Amino acid sequence: MTYRTALKVVSAIEQSEGVGARVRRSIGILNNRNFNPFLMLDHFKVSPKAGFPQHGHRGQETITLVLKGAIAHEDFTGSKGILYPGDLQFMTAGKGVVHSEMPVNLDGDQTTMVEGMQLWVDLPESLRDTNPRYRDLRAYEIPEVVQQDGKVKVKVISGESYGVESAHDLAYTPVQYYYATLKPKGVYTQKVPQNYNFFAYVLKGEKAVVNKDTVVPQYHNAFFNQDGDTIEISNEGSDEVELVLIGGEILNQKTVQHGPFVADCQENIYKAFSDFQYGRNGFEKMKTWNSLISGGVTVDMIDELGGGIEKRKEDERKYLESKKKEAETV
Repeated sequence: MTYRTALKVVSAIEQSEGVGARVRRSIGILNNRNFNPFLMLDHFKVSPKAGFPQHGHRGQETITLVLKGAIAHEDFTGSKGILYPGDLQFMTAGKGVVHSEMPVNLDGDQTTMVEGMQLWVDLPESLRDTNPRYRDLRAYEIPEVVQQDGKVKVKVISGESYGVESAHDLAYTPVQYYYATLKPKGVYTQKVPQNYNFFAYVLKGEKAVVNKDTVVPQYHNAFFNQDGDTIEISNEGSDEVELVLIGGEILNQKTVQHGPFVADCQENIYKAFSDFQYGRNGFEKMKTWNSLISGGVTVDMIDELGGGIEKRKEDERKYLESKKKEAETV
């Protein structure tokens, strides 16, 4: 077992993004443009009155995790739904998708910010022209492993940790994604594939320590070298640490990015903008599609989008009941 060393630690400085959003970005900034295969990482907070009205993507995948509040999503293929705390969405833009992502006001409080993380991931060149698709992963579908008498808890979103495996076929680009909670003196140890790049972003806690020598404070992102097969993160502080550890298979290809459009050369970026503007080559449906939610999510839209809290609780009950029956038949 050899430990990966820290390549660098980047501070995610909070900044305004659009109207009513605050973003901490640690990939996709001047001194950290990308980290193959990752193109952008945003830790966002959005006002219930704001959001991200319809916009386009091409040539990439996005992974969205909701931490607080709820977000509705809808796209021109007919996909739609609501993500609640702990839920994720894996979206493949492929040859083109136009969608909206808007906060859902659950409690009538127009001041409570919706919080989450969004990661942009490059697609293998052979799949940049694939059809768009979605995969929503509910919090109750994510297995959790507990170690060291509760000092370490890991939600295995994608991958395997301490012998516990996640759901499969979440994204085209192979990605491992773990959400870890460490109590004081808790030590999280994760085996990692050699051909993956990994980073660890600290959401909470002031003294997460990588490999016993590199402190990663709250709202900082530690990027790792490829010099080992294991990552160790410990909590050497007095408060709880929460972090995401994420890795992706390194893609050996040329990547050119401009905003939400990704291609293999600048000429194809120009083409993406033209296709989006004129609604062609993957963007045809935008000519006739009008987003339900771009102007904001009202109470009467919730059922049409997949249901509110009570329906979600019922879906969770049915899911857990089915998993129990599966276990009893094994």
